Amino acid sequence: MTTAVSLHGVRKDFGSLTALSDVTLEIEDNEFFTLLGPSGCGKTTLLRMIAGFEGATAGTIRLFGDEIEHLPPNKRPVNTVFQNYALFPHMNVAENIGFSLRMLGWTKAEIQTRVNEMVEMVQLGALVDRKPSQISGGQQQRVALARAMAPRPKVLLLDEPLSALDLKLRQEMRSELKRLQRETGITFIFVTHDQEEALSMSDRIAVMSDGELQQIGTPFDIYEHPNNRFIADFIGETNMMTATVNTVDGLQVVCNLEGGQNLDGLANCEVKAGTTGVLSLRPERLSISKTGTTNDILEGELGDRVYLGTDTQFIVKLSGDLSLKVRMQNSFFKGADFKTGDTVFVTIAEGAARFLVD
Repeated sequence: MTTAVSLHGVRKDFGSLTALSDVTLEIEDNEFFTLLGPSGCGKTTLLRMIAGFEGATAGTIRLFGDEIEHLPPNKRPVNTVFQNYALFPHMNVAENIGFSLRMLGWTKAEIQTRVNEMVEMVQLGALVDRKPSQISGGQQQRVALARAMAPRPKVLLLDEPLSALDLKLRQEMRSELKRLQRETGITFIFVTHDQEEALSMSDRIAVMSDGELQQIGTPFDIYEHPNNRFIADFIGETNMMTATVNTVDGLQVVCNLEGGQNLDGLANCEVKAGTTGVLSLRPERLSISKTGTTNDILEGELGDRVYLGTDTQFIVKLSGDLSLKVRMQNSFFKGADFKTGDTVFVTIAEGAARFLVD
């Protein structure tokens, strides 16, 4: 694989504030790579440094092996799609798409050919003569994408481009973005705070917090094997229960919960007996029943129940002050059979419990 973007020991200070600290990562060519994290974690700053809008305080940034720190933004083979799209209101769709090509000195014939290609790719052929104010938010998004991809950049940077769209349109545009990335072969670096966006589109994800990389991996790895409690809590839903290690066999541990129950788990690093941390249990990896078996782990009392259409969410009160959130697909059971106050037994899917010490 060819490395498209390489960052080594990158730091960014704004006065006494360190926005990024020792960021080192490699992004492969033709990869859909996402920088994911809460607001203020440094992901947009990192994107702006790749684009050339911010300089690095320390470290190196390379694009296809070449250092680019000395290059101004307009000399870097990258383009950016911003959150607000930044379309020219006085230009129609075709003129917006062709604007950067005119600035690059393309001929009229070359521009027309490329604009036609891009209009077809983003499926806006019937709207080429309309102004941005005459098309929807989703259509404006496609124009911004077409304009950014028209000069054939090696890398496309996308700074939360879906945040201004409503939920249904955001979901549609996720598929559209992934399709465009596959068809063009351009390396996409996508910034978002939305975990579902990251999981649904990315080849790999870098999770960030407080200016540092917490974990880099595939969506499956990030979700199923979080490195620490921040990632487990930030990516999707999870139950966090304080636990202490009783016995250890490699990374397999038996933990004691605050309520006195014992649970098996898989540790995120080597631990010793007596280590205190948390057990992370995804709600969808749990199920409840009214009759216990030898495979059932925990017994509790059914509390609140919320019907969510595709699934139902239950709160199970365990001994002490412990409780568990359980989500079960409605197609697999009859949620109406469970009532508040019922005694229920919670089964944990094999390998679902993660013991996290950080």
